[in-house]
Amino acid sequence: MNDERIIELEIKAAYQEDLLQTLNKIVGRQQQQIDRLDATCRMLNDRIKSLSVEAGGGESIEEVPPHY
Repeated sequence: MNDERIIELEIKAAYQEDLLQTLNKIVGRQQQQIDRLDATCRMLNDRIKSLSVEAGGGESIEEVPPHY
């Protein structure tokens, strides 16, 4: 291999390493957001269940109306 080819490969490797670090940071932020959304969904689900129990004695919120 000549020197130009080695330099070209080193440049490509450096760009790929930078891209990998950038993508890793993005994936980390997305995982944090997913964790927050998951916690919010669990909290909302628990809140809906508790409101359902308080309001209707455990009746289902998804109950089909009587005219069906």
